[in-house]
This record gives sequence, structure tokens and C-alpha cells, in this order.
Amino acid sequence: MLALGLWGLDRSGMWRDEAVTFQVARRTVPQIWRLLHGVDAVHGLYYLLMHAVLTVHPGEVVLRLPSVCAAALTAGLVGALGARLVRPRAGLWAGLLYAVSPLAGHYAQEGRSYALVAAGATGATLLFVCAVRAARKGAWWAYGVVLGLTCWLHEFAVLLLLAHALSLALARAGARVWRGWGCAAGAVCAALVPMVLVSRAQSAQVAWLREPTWDTATGLLRSCLGPTDGVYAVCLPLAAVALTGLVGRRGEPTCAGVALPLLVVPPAALMLASRVAPLYVDRYVLYALSGAPLLVAAGAERMVTAVGRRWSRGRRTPVALPGGTAPAALRGRTASAVLPGRTASAVLPDRPASRFSGPSRSRTLGPALAGAVAVLLALIHQWPLLRDDRDPARRPDDLAAVSRAAGRMLRPGGAVLFLPAQTRNVALTYPGAFRGARDLALAGPAPASGTLYGTEVGAAELRRRTDRLERVWVLADRDLLAGRWRVGDATERAKLAVLAHDFVPGPERVRGDVAVRLYVRRTAVTRSPAPPTAPPRPAPR
Repeated sequence: MLALGLWGLDRSGMWRDEAVTFQVARRTVPQIWRLLHGVDAVHGLYYLLMHAVLTVHPGEVVLRLPSVCAAALTAGLVGALGARLVRPRAGLWAGLLYAVSPLAGHYAQEGRSYALVAAGATGATLLFVCAVRAARKGAWWAYGVVLGLTCWLHEFAVLLLLAHALSLALARAGARVWRGWGCAAGAVCAALVPMVLVSRAQSAQVAWLREPTWDTATGLLRSCLGPTDGVYAVCLPLAAVALTGLVGRRGEPTCAGVALPLLVVPPAALMLASRVAPLYVDRYVLYALSGAPLLVAAGAERMVTAVGRRWSRGRRTPVALPGGTAPAALRGRTASAVLPGRTASAVLPDRPASRFSGPSRSRTLGPALAGAVAVLLALIHQWPLLRDDRDPARRPDDLAAVSRAAGRMLRPGGAVLFLPAQTRNVALTYPGAFRGARDLALAGPAPASGTLYGTEVGAAELRRRTDRLERVWVLADRDLLAGRWRVGDATERAKLAVLAHDFVPGPERVRGDVAVRLYVRRTAVTRSPAPPTAPPRPAPR
């Protein structure tokens, strides 16, 4: 996972959410604290963590390194879960499957909190399994501390409690276990109350979300079990086989009993809540991905075990005399001929019993290596997806490309208008292209005002600032310019009105969803001399 995460980590461009992390984390701690009172409280702990990281070196690679390390840690934790719930080779397969997942690889290379949340949730699940088996109070408190910190990285990690409650129900846990888990869950929820109260007041940030559909659920399943048809066709049946072991002995959680709730419950709960108020985005429940490789590995283990049992039944079980070897006169005879009353049908060996009793090393390592080779084939099959994901064009936008386009067109002293204000993120992240330019709508800079993109002047002041301008450079959302969506802010409406009434669009450069366009005042266009007419063409002879 670490090697795949480091491959292509320097994409030479951040998209908008990464850029927010980059510019917020470079502020002072008091400025970050002031920002969290108005916006992005749900990411507050992550911003403070990244503030310490970017103090070492403020660069794109360093910005993404914590996510790479967290994804590698998650793969190891998934492997540890598989080894504890099934056996070591199943843990090996599960960890490798997580490492080659394109969904895990995508967020491993993103400067946001989701890979860290996945690591915390998987670690909390491992502590949950240990606490259920140990039934000690200290184990539950460790579980509560890890899950509480994870929820402060992103509050929707609290949905993991629902998954663990279902796992306890499937395990038919005793009252003592339920009591320990309930105390830890109550402490986690109590610690999360301040964040919930603050983030509820900031819910306008997710007003752009839409209600999930059935296609959303099936798409998430495909992303978790295998985005390519070949991998999905293998992993889905193996996961179904694992469900035959959903319930085990009383008080003992099974691999399927832990993995299935982890995979299904958090996304399902968030999708159901989104029927009331849309809240669902797949990255909010990225930690549910850990359940998929566990299910697939558990199903593969059940298949291998069943085949091994059938194969061993077809062979005769060797039996040895107390001396360790069979006498020469009895070699080749059945055990029933040597030990009356026994029904064994095996042939006595010609070597000491200690050499062949129990499974051989090759029979133990063979399936483990075969599973690792199968995961390697899955990696090869998904390699084009992993390779393409390293392209900045695969992200929602590329602010570095927009900055380069603006740098080729802007001139020192030129007037710039950001439409809407969120496009100012380009200048905040890559300020070199805008050095010397005048930001027409800016009233207060972002760090000092405690906002993400700065405060802007009112509509009247904006019209006054543009009255004597002949040319304005505009960085704008293309859909907004085309009228495919409307803004509610008065200043944003004033920007559109001024451009439509007083200016004429000119040359532009487009990078993804953002256009860098020159607007020229209408009077300047009418005053410009008409181009000379072409001389008359000579008549043909």
C-alpha cells in the first residue's frame, strides 16, 4: 500500500478541497480556531494536525503524505482483523486486497481527512473485537478513545457504533459485553456533542448534496468489491460464500459478523438519513471499505478449507507404531491389519511419524501463496484505473492548471473578479499568477476575516469599483456563466449584472469547469475604429 500510495504522489496540482486544506493549515492556530466557529468545524482536528505537518515543509507531497501513511496503516489493520477473526493467511489476503483497491488508492493520494478516518475506524474495529473476546474494562476504554478521536476527525464515523452494535447482536454477546460497549459508546457520543452542535449550524456547506439513489448504492458496492468486471465477478461470489459463516458460537464474533455490518450499516444509515436531508457522499463513509476485503478473504478461506477437506478425505490417513516406523514385514499393509478393531484404511508409512503427521508446510503455504498471486492478478487487472487516477484531470478540478492559464493572460495591475467567491481559492493556493493584480470584490483577506475565501464588498461598492474600468479579467465557474445554476448572494448577483450590462466577453482559456475570460467595456468596443475594408477583388479575365 505504501508503494502504491507514493507512486505518482506529486501530481503538480491540487483540486479545490485539497487547496482548502493547504491554505487553511498554513494559517496560525488562532486564525484556524476563528475559522472553525463559522465554517468547516467537522475538519477542525484535521486542520490542526496538518498545520503541524506543513510547518515542516509546505508542499503538495507533504500535504498528501499523512493520507498515504494512514492508508498503509489501514491495510495492515485489515490484515490483523482477518488474522484474528479467521487465520493468518486470510488476514494476508484481506490486507493485500485493501492495498490494491482503486478506491483506497484514490483517497490515499488526497490531502483530506478521509484516509485517516478509515485508519481510525479500522483500528477501533480491531480493538472492538479484542474487547469482546477479552471482556476487560480497559479494552473498552481503549476502544472508546480511538473511536472518539476518529469521530473528531469526521463526525460521520460515529455511524460505526451502529455497525458494532449489530456485530454484538449477531455474536449473541452477553450482558457484560453489552455493558462495556455501551459505556464506551456513550462516552464517544457525549464527546461528540459539541461538534454536532457547531456543525449543525454550518449545514449550509452541504446544501449542494443531492438525495442518493439506488444507483448510488450499487455504485458503492462496485467500488468496494471491484470496479472492473473481472474482479467484481470473482469477489462478489466469495463475499456471498463468507455470509454462510455470519453467526458462530455464542459470544464469539465471526469475520462475516464483523465485516458485513462494517460494509453495509454506515453507508445505509447515511443514505436513509439523506432521505430527510441530503448528507451522503461516498468519501464520508470510506471507512466502510475495510469490510469488503475481509468478506472476500473469509469467503476464499471457506472455499479453500472445503476443498482441502474433500481432498484429504480421498487420501488414507497414515498411522505409525509406537516405535515411529513400521516393521519391514508390515510395510504396505493397512492399519486394520496391524491394529485389530481399527477401521483406518491408510497404509503404514516407511518413515518416522513425526515427518508426516499433521499438515505439511507446502500444504500450509501453498494456498496462502496462491491467494497472494490472485491478488496480484487483480492488481494487474485494475492497473489502468490506478494509473489514470494519478492524472490531475481525474480530480474534479485542477487549480494549478487554472493558475497557469491565468498567469498567461493577466498583466500587472489588471483587475480580477472571482465568480463565485470560491474561485478565489486559486489565488489563495497559487498566488504567483495573481501577484500585482487587483481583486475587485475583496473586502477582507481570508485569514484575517476567519473565512475560507475572504469577505467581499457589497453590490453598490462593487459597481463603484468597476465604473471606470475598461477591462476586467474574470475567473468564473462555467456553469454559472452559462446560467445553469443561480447564486443567492447579492454580491454574486451584482457581479453577473455588471458583466452582462456593461461589458462584452472576449478571449478566454478554459481549464475544466473554470474559465479565465477577459471582459471589455461596451463603450470601449464601440469607440474602437472599424477595421479597414479589404480592397475589391479584380474581376476574372
